[in-house]
Amino acid sequence: MGKRRRSIKKQPESPPPPASPATHAPCPVPSPVASPKIPAPPAPEQAPEVLVPPDWASAAAFISSDIPPPVVLVCGPANSGKSTFSRLLINSLLPRYGRVGYLDTDVGQPEFSPPGCLSVHVVDEAIADLRYPVFREAERCCFYGDISSKRDPETYLNSLFLLYTYFVEKYRYPGSEVLPLIVNTPGWVKGTGFDMLVEMLRYICPTIVVQIRTRMQRKNLPDGMFWLDDGQAGPNVIIIDAACHKSLSGESLKRKDGGGTRERRLVEYFKQCFPSDISLATNKELAYALASLPPYEVSFSDVTVTHLHYEVPRTEIWRCLNATIVGLANSCDTAQAVPWCVGLGIVRGIDVERGLLYVITPVHVDCLESIDLLLQGLIDIPRSILQVKGCVSPYMSTNLRDTIRERDLYARNLNSPLVIQNGDCDPDDSDSDADM
Repeated sequence: MGKRRRSIKKQPESPPPPASPATHAPCPVPSPVASPKIPAPPAPEQAPEVLVPPDWASAAAFISSDIPPPVVLVCGPANSGKSTFSRLLINSLLPRYGRVGYLDTDVGQPEFSPPGCLSVHVVDEAIADLRYPVFREAERCCFYGDISSKRDPETYLNSLFLLYTYFVEKYRYPGSEVLPLIVNTPGWVKGTGFDMLVEMLRYICPTIVVQIRTRMQRKNLPDGMFWLDDGQAGPNVIIIDAACHKSLSGESLKRKDGGGTRERRLVEYFKQCFPSDISLATNKELAYALASLPPYEVSFSDVTVTHLHYEVPRTEIWRCLNATIVGLANSCDTAQAVPWCVGLGIVRGIDVERGLLYVITPVHVDCLESIDLLLQGLIDIPRSILQVKGCVSPYMSTNLRDTIRERDLYARNLNSPLVIQNGDCDPDDSDSDADM
């Protein structure tokens, strides 16, 4: 997508009265990010020091001294500390290797990506706070489109194997820069989840397996190298205990609010649509900002829609995208069955008569030029920004199409299926105190 001149309209002194939400194509409305009254964000807080359990520290030290660079698979039941230990391990490996690979396989609560994704990353800086995940750009990403692998284990494993193969071919072959790899696995370790973990272990063949155990023995994995046949040589197996309540700032054994965590992660992901110095501290501010953001205009003829986990009648293919989260992918990138995904977008409006979609995404425009595939799964827009008093989103809270000049709305690049519409105005101040 080429560069374009952005029209700037003088902002109205007060917002127009509320109107019913748009049914089809949304009109751009004023963005709260343009207001000079928005305060600067507060200075980042210093991450508190965490108390690492001795067996965790010993395991991380042993692994970081391993030669050659290890492939480490971390497994254990849900809420046992796999992600936290993986962060600790990243920080332990970085001083020696400079860069560390990370294969994120938990689609419900990914470490560096939004929910519904499997991804592989190369991390080159330490994680400041071991307690919380942060977003990082992925080397490669697959959009699975659900928060659990239960719905389609085969597609889930195909995506995981594809990502692992990509990493091995780029970073594990002789003659290339050989990097260590950490594989963080889901906490579903019983029934089909156990069978899938066995498939992962047999395919990846890690050099070290870290098994985290809780006090509830029935939730733990079997002893030994349970994924191998009798007599087969296997990797080093390190067994550590889930952190006790006195470690890691006393938060490690608090049961996670999975749904709330996913919503917060999606909220943080779509906050990336705006500059980092913009303060969006409440749900209402973010809802207005997303409703006001100039969307990408996508022609029906330029994209294909794939429904990942269900079938949709042909007559409803486009309408069913309305107000949903989609994966943005390239069907022509490779001949592989699972396409690479560059990020997520919100379909915030549809104009069936004109054959147009309107999409909001934080993905950089340079990455969008080759997007021709929309992947619709079961990842919902966070309710915290849909159910905001006084704001109907992701649509506009006010219809301003008739008040904005056509030339301010029209900005087209024929070389890309994705086109941005421009328009600026001013919403009212937000008074929501909802936690973001």
